[in-house]
Amino acid sequence: MNAIRKEEIYTTDDIYALPDGERAELIDGKIYYIAPPSTKHQMLVMDLSYQIKDYILRHNGACSVLPAPFAVFLNADDTNYVEPDLSVICDPHKISEKGCHGAPDWVIEIVSPGIRAI
Repeated sequence: MNAIRKEEIYTTDDIYALPDGERAELIDGKIYYIAPPSTKHQMLVMDLSYQIKDYILRHNGACSVLPAPFAVFLNADDTNYVEPDLSVICDPHKISEKGCHGAPDWVIEIVSPGIRAI
C-alpha cells in the first residue's frame, strides 16, 4: 500500500509571517516566492503607472493605480494572495489598508524573457 503524502496548505498568515524583505504570492494555498525586480522592470512599472494615471485624470476618472507590493485578495478565503505589478481599481469599496478585496478592474504583470512557466 502506497502512502499518500498530504500537501500542506498555506494561508495569508504564512505570507505575513515571512521575514522582512521576502516576498511571495499565494495561489490556492501554494506559496510562490518572488525574486526582486530588476531596474528595467521597475522603470517599466513607473512609466506605465504614470501614463495610466495621467490618462485617468485627463478623462476625469476616479480609478486608483497601485504598484506592487500591493496585496490583492482574489477570494474571500485566506489561500489566495497576489501582488500584480500594477493594479487599477475603480471601485473604492474594494480598497482597504490591507489591499484590494476582489479582482481589480485591470492588472498588469511585467514578465521577463527568462521567467519560467509555473
